[in-house]
Amino acid sequence: MKFCYLDESGTGNEPYAVMAGVIVDAQRMQVTKKQWAELLNSLSQILNRPIVEFHTSAFYPGNTPWRDLSGNDRARIVTAIFEWIVERKHNIVYAAVDRKKFAVELGKGSHAAEIDSLWQFLALHICLAIQKCFQTMARNKGNTLLIFDKQLTQADAFTRIIRDPFDWTDTYYSRNRKRDRLDQIIDVPYFADSQHVGLIQVADFVSFFLRKHIEFQEGSASENYAGERKLIERWIKTALKQSIPKSAIYPSKGRCSCANLFYNCAPSCLL
Repeated sequence: MKFCYLDESGTGNEPYAVMAGVIVDAQRMQVTKKQWAELLNSLSQILNRPIVEFHTSAFYPGNTPWRDLSGNDRARIVTAIFEWIVERKHNIVYAAVDRKKFAVELGKGSHAAEIDSLWQFLALHICLAIQKCFQTMARNKGNTLLIFDKQLTQADAFTRIIRDPFDWTDTYYSRNRKRDRLDQIIDVPYFADSQHVGLIQVADFVSFFLRKHIEFQEGSASENYAGERKLIERWIKTALKQSIPKSAIYPSKGRCSCANLFYNCAPSCLL
């Protein structure tokens, strides 16, 4: 059995939106959870104040409660976390949207218009990528339970999509009549408070830096300090060593109309 902890970045007014997930085997998750809790405890001791949740959007620029940590210290911590993610050997899954491209798809009246929100568009893509990746994987140790950060406005609608997926998504993973839809996804998605689920905080960490990487690669962001772009590029290169195959997310050839929909909305730098 696998658990996929998910969070998003950039679903406000940013030009690019990202969702990332950390896929953890049940047999190995306790060590990962313990080590993340130990990191928060260490940071609490450094700052002399309790850190119960790691918000990357506050940590990276050094906002409260991180003001007493220098930029170099924060960069070293980010590097250590990415190296730890690779060391733990849990898979990463991701999806991203260029808002301008997404608007074009909506204007076409494509299947994107059947999905209620950008958040649900990203989450559905993640589910389909997991399904495609694991349905034929040898020695697959179990199906995947999805655990998102709490979403008061999205949970019910997205749960309905997972319980009764759109017919047009079948081609994404070459579903045949003998296979139940999304049979690699356990039950319905769960929504939890990230303060109490440390691995959602790890997903937030990955999604934040992947979005920053996209913004630099697509030319919509400028550096806040010399070398920032190259540093974030290095971090993301490290993280994506653990990604599920790109062919399950953005296949370069042989795309069906469903895969083409997500491909057409993606930032060019990920293709």
